[in-house]
Amino acid sequence: MTQDSPGVGRAALVLAATPIGDSRDASPRLLEELTTADVVAAEDTRRLRRLTDRLGITVTGDVISYHEHNEASRTPDLVARIAAGERVLLVTDAGMPSVSDPGYRLVAASVAEDLAVTCVPGPSAVLMALAVSALPVDRFCFEGFLPRKTGERERALAHLVAEPRTMVFFEAPHRLAATLTSMATVLGEDRPAAVCRELTKTYEEVRRGGLAELAAWAADGVRGEITVVVAGVDPGAGPVTEVADVVPEIRERTEAGERLKDVCKDVARRTGLSAKALYDAVLAAR
Repeated sequence: MTQDSPGVGRAALVLAATPIGDSRDASPRLLEELTTADVVAAEDTRRLRRLTDRLGITVTGDVISYHEHNEASRTPDLVARIAAGERVLLVTDAGMPSVSDPGYRLVAASVAEDLAVTCVPGPSAVLMALAVSALPVDRFCFEGFLPRKTGERERALAHLVAEPRTMVFFEAPHRLAATLTSMATVLGEDRPAAVCRELTKTYEEVRRGGLAELAAWAADGVRGEITVVVAGVDPGAGPVTEVADVVPEIRERTEAGERLKDVCKDVARRTGLSAKALYDAVLAAR
């Protein structure tokens, strides 16, 4: 018999975090829910089977697929089953459902019907990456996956230039170098960041450095699951966010003998603006 959460009866939607790499991170509660739920809705039923085989358990309830391509059609049926008194367990391939994975639609639909929703906490690539990044974690925001096209990606990043919180992103390994290059262009080459690869797995690796340095490292190709953590802009930098606002300062400093590239990097660090954008703006103003 499942030990229900305080205030949550048998009939409920249960969001359960699954290991992000090491199956030993599976919690006792996850194992219990997997073996006793009436329905297990899995992002990939084959990956679920591999996980349960590693854990040495058997799912006794109905197993159905629930992913981005069928969640709209499957949600009403799952809500109906919860309303009828069943316990529906939702798991994704790794980590917490609804965090850049299917789940939000089912949660919203269940809440709209006044049905119980609870959670089995556990592994999270977002929180683990933050913890090991060596960047400030008192305030942070999760941005998920950036757009694939360069122009759209850089426009999305432009909205984050003045973001003071530490930012967390997911990225596919084959797009990592391009994304880090866009970040360096828009957020600043020296903006501190960390690339966290294969967290909890055999070849776990965390690379820390400026965005341009990390982009150069990634240019040769990177494998595995990737989480990128980027420092927010220094809150003490002031409200300047427009390139044109600081061009006069840069010109004044270069006319006094400082090297243009060095001044642009310094101002970029202080304001969160792109060093390349500053450099181009100064040349255009001459």
